[in-house]
Amino acid sequence: MRSDTRKPPLLLRLSTWSVMAFLHIPLALIVLYAFSAEDKSYVFPPPGLTTRWFVVAMERDDVWAAVRMSFEVAAWSTGIALVLGSLAAGALARSRFFGRDAISLLLILPLALPGVVTGIALRSAYHTLEIPFSFWTIVIGHATFCVVVVFNNAVARLRRLNPNLIEASMDLGADGWQTLRHVVLPQLGSALLAGALLAFALSFDEVIVTTFTAGQQTTLPIWMLQELIRPRQRPVTNVIAVFIIALTFLPIVAAYLLTRSDEAGTR
Repeated sequence: MRSDTRKPPLLLRLSTWSVMAFLHIPLALIVLYAFSAEDKSYVFPPPGLTTRWFVVAMERDDVWAAVRMSFEVAAWSTGIALVLGSLAAGALARSRFFGRDAISLLLILPLALPGVVTGIALRSAYHTLEIPFSFWTIVIGHATFCVVVVFNNAVARLRRLNPNLIEASMDLGADGWQTLRHVVLPQLGSALLAGALLAFALSFDEVIVTTFTAGQQTTLPIWMLQELIRPRQRPVTNVIAVFIIALTFLPIVAAYLLTRSDEAGTR
């Protein structure tokens, strides 16, 4: 069979490039302003280019404290999501019981709800239960939507898993743990890894839920919001934004490549 190599219409190509420009020109401006020699305002074109703001950002202790806080929150949230999301997926993928669809809807609801609603709900729950705001309240808040990401990846993979593989493993004398370790997890591994990478990226740069669930703790996005209202050394904020773009871009691309390779392998 011959593939269709005809070019798409000119209007369609122009529309595609227009959307790409709309999405990525602001990101390009952030990168450009990170090298701006102007330190108090955004002037286009910049009066000059310099790399000194990268040095300034690396020397600021508050930046490193915020980076460390965001990394720890994202790591714990992703770990919790891996456990809870995979367990929920295993319970719902192959079992049929009354209320299964309702439970699936409730599991994905935190990701569908606006972050403001989730943040207010969590803050109200903490206040009702008299839970003081801390590092762990942020982790719990992030885990509410990280679980959904892992669950969606895991349940989709489990539903495509051939049940004959599990039955054959049992027929050959393997117990439940051996079947899980040698049959299910190898099939599920890349889906869990992709879900974990996406969950980590979402947690690392999350700001709305963090605003409602953090006390005195300052994650990197919260630090950036605080710095934006100050006219001093604004390019430092752009340097950190470039860092976040790079840090979140790599996991998302890795998750995309893993998912695409798995889809190609199942064809």
